[in-house]
Formats: sequence, structure tokens, C-alpha cells
Amino acid sequence: MTKIWESKNYKDSNMFRFLTYVNKKHELELKNYQSLHKWSIEKLDDFWHAISLFFNIDFVAKPIKICDVKTPFYKTQWFKNSTLSYSAHLIRHATQDGSAIIYKNELNKQITITWNSLLDRALAIKQELILGGVTKGDVVVGYLLNHPDTIAAFLATNSLGAIWSCCSPDFGIDSIVDRFDQLNPKVLIAHSCYTYNGKEFNQKDKIKALEDRLPSLNSSIIFSNNFEKWNFDVKNFIDLDPLVVPFNHPVWVLFSSGTTGKPKAITHSTGGILVEQYKSLALHQNLCIGERFFWNTTSGWMMWNYALGSLLCGNILCLYDGSANYPDLGAQWRFASEAKINHFGNGAPLYIESMKQNIIDVNESQLTSLKTIGSTGSPLSSDAFLWLQEKLPNSQIISLSGGTDVCSAFIGGSPMLPVYAGYLQCKMLGASIESWNINQVSIENKTGELVITQPMPSMPIYFWNDKNFTRYHDSYFANNSNVWTHGDWINIDPNCGILMQGRSDATLNRNGIRIGTAEIYMALDKLNIIKDSLIIECPNLKEESNQLLLFIVVSSKLDDSIKDQIIKHLKEKCSPRHIPNHIISVKEIPYTISGKKMEIPIKKLFLGLPLKKIATPGAMRNPKSIDAFIEIKNQMNF
Repeated sequence: MTKIWESKNYKDSNMFRFLTYVNKKHELELKNYQSLHKWSIEKLDDFWHAISLFFNIDFVAKPIKICDVKTPFYKTQWFKNSTLSYSAHLIRHATQDGSAIIYKNELNKQITITWNSLLDRALAIKQELILGGVTKGDVVVGYLLNHPDTIAAFLATNSLGAIWSCCSPDFGIDSIVDRFDQLNPKVLIAHSCYTYNGKEFNQKDKIKALEDRLPSLNSSIIFSNNFEKWNFDVKNFIDLDPLVVPFNHPVWVLFSSGTTGKPKAITHSTGGILVEQYKSLALHQNLCIGERFFWNTTSGWMMWNYALGSLLCGNILCLYDGSANYPDLGAQWRFASEAKINHFGNGAPLYIESMKQNIIDVNESQLTSLKTIGSTGSPLSSDAFLWLQEKLPNSQIISLSGGTDVCSAFIGGSPMLPVYAGYLQCKMLGASIESWNINQVSIENKTGELVITQPMPSMPIYFWNDKNFTRYHDSYFANNSNVWTHGDWINIDPNCGILMQGRSDATLNRNGIRIGTAEIYMALDKLNIIKDSLIIECPNLKEESNQLLLFIVVSSKLDDSIKDQIIKHLKEKCSPRHIPNHIISVKEIPYTISGKKMEIPIKKLFLGLPLKKIATPGAMRNPKSIDAFIEIKNQMNF
């Protein structure tokens, strides 16, 4: 447990200002983050009310009650009878010539978009939506890049009280239809082409296919990915004038991965997202007015929606469209330098690969603007923490864990706490996190199931077309209707933070000892010869025992010496229980489009389930990768 960072100026942070505000308003003497968190979950009403007041949430109709907790959690009512607008808060820091967005893609130099330009685009799109018959409660869907047009399209949609949903161009047509057809959208907005890994892709045939297969569409809005003049004929120029809606009105629909079935259409409320994003971004990540926020994402991943919230905090939103590794691993770091980014976010694999190659492809002095380094998607190893902190000694590393389910994090950072290598700093305010053992008893310093024992405003209001809440209940409350079971395996250390140990449904069982897959991945991250890995546990009827199968991508041919090196390393860094029964070389590891290793689908494959029941190719980043696993499974007679 190595402490690698601690703020000397935490009293200048938004979090400390909030603590001071709470003490004054409620006549308390909270001394530190731990006491503030304890108060936030013991006094849910007071806490969320304080968030709304501290950030000056503009309620048109004031709430008559802040929180009416119900069981199951989806029956809870938040900010009862209140009305507000999400997009009105997004644009309230706008100035005519002020910078709204800094944009870069694989081909173009960095471009700055002013608020005036962005809102002009939003107004033009809004008029087209009105012509398409879009009104409050209708659905607008996007097949769009991580591009300023997408931000403008969202602002236009939200200003009408319509509901947003988006997929990025890397989704297959069947996967998009599986998502959008559930929503009966009125208008499709799409980019006609995009560039990825240096190659240009024409989307016109895919767009035509979507128009043919989504019968509810009234119209489509199509534009390219460059910055030509709009072709819309704005005869009666209109003000954005965002529509006010109830707190619980849907703001957007996000989707589960859909790798093993029809994606769940996860619907979030306008007000729930608003208060959660102020809390997560302004307090936990300490975003301040005038700073620059970046998170590497596509428009179809929840981190796009999360990053959008940086505008609430008066940040300039930095967008990068394209492959994170094109033309080389240094592309993202160069963007951070060129755009003078303050808050830089990425998936853990970028940091791990940067560490293995010992590369940040700009002089570290050019990254002095970096205030925080964010990581999510998978656990970040302690070695990666140490390497990043050595390279960027003045930056706070914030590792986040949450999910599409809440479009935020349960566990994350705080400027008032130290950072320990490998650990997430804290349970986030208002998130009543516990680790439960098999007997549903809360435990510390041992690995257990992540549960949330009280509701949060950004939990889904429902799943679309799930009128009886059947899928919702089965997703989170099947094991215990009184708590939200998230599916993660965690270890809470009250002194250092939280260790993420992988998905609980992917947990390995070695002679009665449960092991999180993250333990093995983080150990393997230290071996430069291993480029990627995936581990599953599977029964082998022939050997009458459970077998650990480790699949690895290596930089050279796998031979006995490399296998011996891996076995020795896992034994020394972990334990003999962590040693796999089989080590198998593959060219690539299967991933979902959102960047998750497909542990459970591969396990199901080795259990004998047919391919069509374990994976949907259109929901995978690299669908051909699974062919090698089918061949291996057949060869091994599992």
C-alpha cells in the first residue's frame, strides 16, 4: 500500500467548499471526507437538497419533497413535483464568443468551436426536428461520431423535451436496430462518413438500411464529419429556449452491451442525471469554471454522456474522434498537450500499454496543465498508478467504477483524500456502498459482492418497454429486493480505499477460495511480453475438475519458457492458486464495443452454449476474434 499523491491545497477544492457549506447550513462539525460521506448517506434528503442548492439548480417548479425512499429502489420519488431543463444548465456558462468545444480527429488539426457557433448549429437542427414532428416525449436517435455536431444535436433534442439515444458508427446494423427499434424513434440523425485508423468509411448504405428497418421514422438529418456551412434553410430563426420538464422526465436511453441478448434500454431521468453530474464532476473530479475536460469515448458509450456534463461546470469540452492509437500510442497524449487539457480521461488499457512501452510521446513539461488523470472501464494496476504518478507527479489519478446503469460512478476520487497505488479513493457521496459476503453480511478487508443499500437519483427510472419492471428487478434485485447488486467483486480497505477485483459472475473458485479476475490481469500487466489476456474457469468433465484457462496475446511465439515465466510470476505475485491449468496463445481478445473483455460469453462458449446464444457480432468490437476460441474449445474437447 503505497501512498503516491496527496493534495496540499485541498481547502481550495469544490469538495471542501461543499463541506464548509453543509456545516454552516446544517450547523454541523464535519471534519473530513469520511464524515461528509457518512452524513450524505444517513441524511439522503438533506444531502441531495444541499447539492441542488450549492450548485444553484434552476427549478422552475420547486420540489415539495426531496426524497421518498421506497423498496425496491425504482419506486423512490426524487424532488417531487419539481420541473427543470437539463440543456438550460448545460448552456448557462455560454458566452457568444467563448469557447465551448475543442475538437480533433485523425485527419484535422485542432479546431475550437465557440458557443455562438455551437448554438447556431443546435438551432438549425432544432428546426429540422420540429419539421420532423418531434415534440416532448418523442425519441430522436443518433448514428453519430464523437463530434461537435453530436453535442449540437443533443442540445436541440433536449430543448424540445425529446428523448435522446445514440450509437456510434462501429456498431453493426443489426445491433443498432435491436436498440433503436425498441424506442420507435421519430427522427434519425447520422454522419454520412467517418475515418478510423486512417481509413475512411462511407455510411450511406448503412443509413439507408436503418431508414428501411425503423418504420417509425418521419425523417432523417444527414451530415458529413467536416465543418461545411449548414444546408438547412432557416427561414424563421428560433431561440433554443429549452423546454422545462418534470424532474423524472426521461433525458436519454442508454443500452446494455447486448452481447448475449436484446440490449436493455436503460432510461435515466432529467433531474437525476443533472444532480448526479454536478456531484460527480464538480465535487469528486473538482472541475472548475474555465478548465478543459476530455474523456476518450465514442458517442455510444456512457462516458460520452458523462463528459457532456463537464459543460455544467463551465468547462470547455474536448472531443477526439478516431482510434486512440492512430497513428501511434502517443496520439492522445499529444492532444492533451496541444489542447492544454486539465482533466484527461481514458480507459485503463491506454495507460497500461503506455507504461509497457514507457511512452508519453510529448515532453512531460508540456503536460503541466493536467490536474487529474481519469481511468475507467477496467481496474488500473498499482504499477500503472506508480508509472503515471512518476511521469505526471502533480496530477491526481482518479480511477472510477460505476456503469451505464447509473451513467456515473459509485466509487471514485476526492481531492480531500490521498491516492494509494491500485486503489480507488472512496465511496462517492450519496452512494451507500458495501461489500457483502455470501451470508449478506457487510465486510471490510476481504473480497465481497458490491451492493448499494440506498437509492440514487441517477438509477434508471425504468427499462424501456419493461412495464412491470421485470427485467429491471432481475438485473439488480433478484438476489435481494432491498439492495442493488451491481455484479462487481470488491475489497474495501477503510484506510486506503477500494480494490476492484473484477465481475462477480466471472469470479474464479480455486478449492473453495474465490479469486477476482482483476488480480490476475493486474499481475500480468507487469509482464511486457503479454499484450492482452483473458481468464475463465470452466469445468472439464474429462478431468472431473474446474480448469483455469488463460488466453494471452504475446509479442512472440508462445513456448515453454514463456509459460514458465508466467507461472513463476503469478506464483510470486499472487499465489499458487492463481496458476492456470492451461495457457493458450490467441491473436486477440474479444471485446464489447464499450471495451469490456468478454469473459462470460467465452466461459459460456466453453460450457457448450451455441455461438448465437453467447454473442451478438454487431455488439462486439472485434467479432472475428471469437473464431479462434471456438476452434480451441473444439480441440480441447470441453
